Amino acid sequence: MSGLHTLSAPARLLQDIRKSRFLANAAAVDDPEQALAFLADIGDALATHNCWAYRIGQQYRFSDDGEPGGTAGRPILQAIEGQGFDRVMVVVTRWYGGIKLGAGGLARAYGGCAAECLRLAARTPLIDMADIRLDCEFSILPILHARFEEFSISKLDESFDAHGGRLQLRLPRDRVEAFSAFVRDLSRGRALVKRAE
Repeated sequence: MSGLHTLSAPARLLQDIRKSRFLANAAAVDDPEQALAFLADIGDALATHNCWAYRIGQQYRFSDDGEPGGTAGRPILQAIEGQGFDRVMVVVTRWYGGIKLGAGGLARAYGGCAAECLRLAARTPLIDMADIRLDCEFSILPILHARFEEFSISKLDESFDAHGGRLQLRLPRDRVEAFSAFVRDLSRGRALVKRAE
């Protein structure tokens, strides 16, 4: 995921292009269902077209919503990719103003509006995360908890039995090896770290 970003907040941009009004709305999404829910929420039934695209990892979809094929959805998707975004949905709503733009003009209008919206939006880097399970003795739990921030760890779950604690943790994938080595050293090899995937 190196170099990819997602939105840190929803974004919108309004442009008038040859008497047609184009409104781009963009949001961070985690799955296709969330992307389509955003479309249902943000789309305007009274508008001429609600064209959209999303990219979530290797999954992507787009729609021209009645515009000529390839003139709206694909340019929006290209804007998402061109701006280095992932896990993003963009809806560009058009209210027709009476002047036809032609296929090239439509592609430039939809793609350009989406690209400018994303260019101006607040972005946050995407970090590839990993889930791990940690089984350890009670005696090292306070030390582990004290070091979670250093390793950017989020605790998902914690349970206890007669032998110690079992923690479900999420941390950046590139920190898993360093954290595992820290746990091995701290527990003298007695604590067990396993990847949840």
